[in-house]
Amino acid sequence: MDRWHSMRIFVKVAETASFAEAARQLNLSAPAVTRAIASLEDTIGARLFVRTTRSVKLTEGGCRYLEDCRRILSDIVEAEAAAGGSYATPTGTLSVTASLLFGQMHVLPILMDYLDAYPSMTVRTLFVDRPVNIIDEGIDVAVRIGHLPDSGFTAIRVGSLRRVVCGSPAYFAKHGEPVTPADLRDHRIAASTSAWASTDWRFGGDQRVTVRPALQCNTNEAVISAALCGWGLTRVLHYQIGPALAAGRLRIVLAAHEEERLPVHVLHPEGRHAPAKVRAFVDMAVERLRANPLLNG
Repeated sequence: MDRWHSMRIFVKVAETASFAEAARQLNLSAPAVTRAIASLEDTIGARLFVRTTRSVKLTEGGCRYLEDCRRILSDIVEAEAAAGGSYATPTGTLSVTASLLFGQMHVLPILMDYLDAYPSMTVRTLFVDRPVNIIDEGIDVAVRIGHLPDSGFTAIRVGSLRRVVCGSPAYFAKHGEPVTPADLRDHRIAASTSAWASTDWRFGGDQRVTVRPALQCNTNEAVISAALCGWGLTRVLHYQIGPALAAGRLRIVLAAHEEERLPVHVLHPEGRHAPAKVRAFVDMAVERLRANPLLNG
């Protein structure tokens, strides 16, 4: 029990990057937290944290130990819940990450239904257009767009997305439509400078065009707004303009030249050891996303 208690303290210090904050959240004194970590380090025979006056960071060994501790503590919670007859009841806080627009448009509604189904749960989202290390940032589930590197995580494919070039009917009426990717050099381009954006636009058949955007914006919302206003063309994932396409405010061009669709996966690191809160959300998300026509149309 002492080891289990010390592991809980270690995980909380790692998640908060603070001995004092971990003590506050666990309702312990700061010396008690310090003693627990010191005892673990003595038992293991290795440093778990690098401490300075300004920061607390995991060592390489501490990172490995954190993953193991999370799995062990999850197993304990699951075993206790099973013995108490509540194995399938989600408890605690669920942390979910996705890209900004996809998270807001397609993951958030699922999370709200999840909270309606399990009112004792709480949810924390991290919707950002940057790579997220789900272990370091304490994420339970990630919805990822694009091809995945080998990680050992459980990944369930739920659909795929097109990367499309689009513009407004007003723009096309004034400037005409590009017929081939090379024609984009003769059009005004609004391009995003977000984490995964590039001015090197690839198309099917190994075609590639380096565009020279007159307008560069740090969000996809901004370049979509520019296209909606009839200012120029932009390139986005087609789910991001779904409502505008349905309303006829934007139109896709060069569809015959599109590159291979990007896969969408629901990803979590715990495999068969995933706690009930993760299993319940993953089941709900997989069902809902697979039914989404933008991902499977």
